[in-house]
Amino acid sequence: MTKFDVYLYGMILATNSFLLKNEYPEADTYGEIKEKYKLPGGETGTCATILESLGCTVKIDGNHMGKNVFPTIQKFYRDKNVDISSLTFDDNYDGLEDYVIIDKYTRTPFGTFQSYYSDPVKRWNKPSLTDIKKAEIVGLDPYFGEESEMAAELCKNENKKYVTIDCRYDSIIHKNSSVNILSGEFFSSVYPDIKDYEQLFYKYIENSDGLVIFTKGSKEFIYGRKTTGIKTYVPYKVNTVSTLGAGDTFKAGCVYALLKNMTDEETVSFASACAAVACTRFPLPLNPPKLDDVIQLQKSRT
Repeated sequence: MTKFDVYLYGMILATNSFLLKNEYPEADTYGEIKEKYKLPGGETGTCATILESLGCTVKIDGNHMGKNVFPTIQKFYRDKNVDISSLTFDDNYDGLEDYVIIDKYTRTPFGTFQSYYSDPVKRWNKPSLTDIKKAEIVGLDPYFGEESEMAAELCKNENKKYVTIDCRYDSIIHKNSSVNILSGEFFSSVYPDIKDYEQLFYKYIENSDGLVIFTKGSKEFIYGRKTTGIKTYVPYKVNTVSTLGAGDTFKAGCVYALLKNMTDEETVSFASACAAVACTRFPLPLNPPKLDDVIQLQKSRT
């Protein structure tokens, strides 16, 4: 690709997913696996898959690819409009994988992320100024420290709008973002003592001119910006098969909405519909939402 719609910088994994036949079992009991797959995952990997399905051209970069992961990534994106040429392959490294156990309403991930970040070797690339210049907009994961902040600064310098997720309200990544999506999982780990989420929301909108969204899974969530204050939105109701990738699909919906210059209300509606459709699919990478699927679900509410 010479130019492309979206540059995504962040986590690209091989996700080993296991869909259970019934509910997640109690300790020391048996659970039957109904389906299992090894496919691209991670916030950026899933986002790229969804955006490509929605009709976007995408380029991805981020963590290094190891010998147990890169073949999965190469094979999957071979016939798709996702450019993986900026990824670094290290054949002396196994690669970053996660393992996710899924029942109808929960997903429990396992991985080696603590050892990944404690390794003295940084196994991720610096963001590419060339790729940022060639993109219409950017999706940015905050997980690579100085390099993620560098990506935010490059976007600001090049006047490129970007969507990010799960970063602190006093961070440079949040400050310059066009959209920041915050999850309940993020709040419980970073702000465990916070009880008043509306107060926290105001801290976010005070520190950015962008759209802020506090998601709550299938529950009503809040969104808004400095000029609007707090608004609420009720997600679409669907028959859930798997929630794996729903949050990353919501992010992809926000990236698509930003690309198409949607209003805040249109953005949360579109992103919520994307995530809802994703919850009806397993495995998501092999059955990603298409634009017609999302629009059809949105029409069901009108």
